[in-house]
Amino acid sequence: MKVLVLSPKARYETYGAGTALPAGVELVFCDRSGTEEEWLAAGADAEVLFVTPITWIKEAFIARMPRLKMIHCEGVGVDRIDLAAARRRGIYVCNNAGCNAPAVAELSIMLMTMLLRRILWGDRMVRSGRQNEAVRAMEADTPGDLSSSVVGLVGFGAIAQATAERLRPYGCKVYYYSRHRKDPETERHFAVEYLPLETLAERCDVISLHLPATAESRHLLGPEFFSRVKPGAYLVNTARGAVIDDEALCGAIRSGRLAGAALDAYDPEPVAGDHPLVLLAREFPDRLVLSPHQGGVARSAFRRAHEMLFEDLEKLLAGQRPGHIVNGL
Repeated sequence: MKVLVLSPKARYETYGAGTALPAGVELVFCDRSGTEEEWLAAGADAEVLFVTPITWIKEAFIARMPRLKMIHCEGVGVDRIDLAAARRRGIYVCNNAGCNAPAVAELSIMLMTMLLRRILWGDRMVRSGRQNEAVRAMEADTPGDLSSSVVGLVGFGAIAQATAERLRPYGCKVYYYSRHRKDPETERHFAVEYLPLETLAERCDVISLHLPATAESRHLLGPEFFSRVKPGAYLVNTARGAVIDDEALCGAIRSGRLAGAALDAYDPEPVAGDHPLVLLAREFPDRLVLSPHQGGVARSAFRRAHEMLFEDLEKLLAGQRPGHIVNGL
């Protein structure tokens, strides 16, 4: 069985080293930034495709791989894969849901703290020799912290749940919103309470996004949402850029409705230097933290991701359904 891998070979050698390659499997590596023609030249006859979450896999490309049985994302996001086209062909599309939950949760909390404690501003003040001025300013306008904050999680999958677990020691109140409310036992386990999205916006000091990019979630945070946000709140996005209406976010920052935002995802990606949020960060350098979509880029996440890839590959080889199917097959 040939597997076309649109990802660095070195990553598989490092993080997949402890996973035995199933007998009869050939891995063919291609540069993920290459062209579709280059990929097809190397592996048009592949039965399995491993891709990163930022790789576009469109219907026309899928149509040129006649033996394809499974497309497996190395991470969680599958919004760049044509799920419907794969489903029509009977091709499984799978992801590694949960593989990066601890790492992304860790980054989410770090970004919350950076905003609340004004880390960028403090760094700039010290670098410019104004430490005493910074201390006096914070004494006059004391920054918040997680223990005194109300945190709202939008979405409540594996990453949001890992974030809730890590917020528990801080003692902050945690609310969540998701399309389907969890059962009472789950809410008790994670020490969270459900709120409708609009009410969560009104009550929370920090709002952290943990939901996939879908047709339903696109621009979920738009003008109406930001008009309801608690004045002086902070926004953290370690999910997908498409869930935010960037124009509305920029307006909320400029008006002061939002005190700041920390972003690890953008629409589109890779983000360009003239992107509205990059320009906004130049305008408000102390109120925006821009992270390069690194939430899941961690050793623990890569190790678990490779384990899950090969677990599903072995299932496919054995004639079984792979795990974490996301296109309804």
